[in-house]
Amino acid sequence: MNRRLVLPLVVFLAGALALAAAAILTFSPGRQGGGSGSGTASVGGPFTLTTQDGKPLSDTDLKGSPFLVFFGFTHCPDICPTKLFEISEALRAAGDGAKAKGLKALFITVDPERDTPDAMKSYLGSFDPRIVGLSGDRPAIDAVIKAYRAYAKKVPLKDGDYTMDHTALVYLMGKDGNFVGAFNIEQPPAQAAAEWLRHS
Repeated sequence: MNRRLVLPLVVFLAGALALAAAAILTFSPGRQGGGSGSGTASVGGPFTLTTQDGKPLSDTDLKGSPFLVFFGFTHCPDICPTKLFEISEALRAAGDGAKAKGLKALFITVDPERDTPDAMKSYLGSFDPRIVGLSGDRPAIDAVIKAYRAYAKKVPLKDGDYTMDHTALVYLMGKDGNFVGAFNIEQPPAQAAAEWLRHS
């Protein structure tokens, strides 16, 4: 009975530890690229994936505005819809000013075998249109998961189906495309919006 509660917590903690380690690596001096530490970020990196509209989207297309990244999948029973709702509420609270219009949140699938662009489009219809669903082939998805130091694992179910364990953190990326930190999307929407817009 408690397994459904414990498993997301374990996945969240694993992701939190990975991100904390990544943040230390990102900002530690003496990394490859020299002095400022901004040459090679240890979280994030180049990618090109397919949106829910079937169009290619790359990391360079996002530069100029801060964006959020969240890994999940459309068959997720609770964590994903909750996070996407919270992101939608933050976007709603941000309003429709010039800076707010440029905000985007990426929902990157960890289950590309089932999450086709059409499946992503149908799933995201209930959320803010500034949330962009991204899918791709398995090697491309695995590369992005690795670049963001995220975690995803297929878990077989008794009926022959499967679910996915995955990192439940929301990443905040700056307008230059570099990792800023883990974003607290559980704070009140107005506060989340203000924090997000502060990086514009």
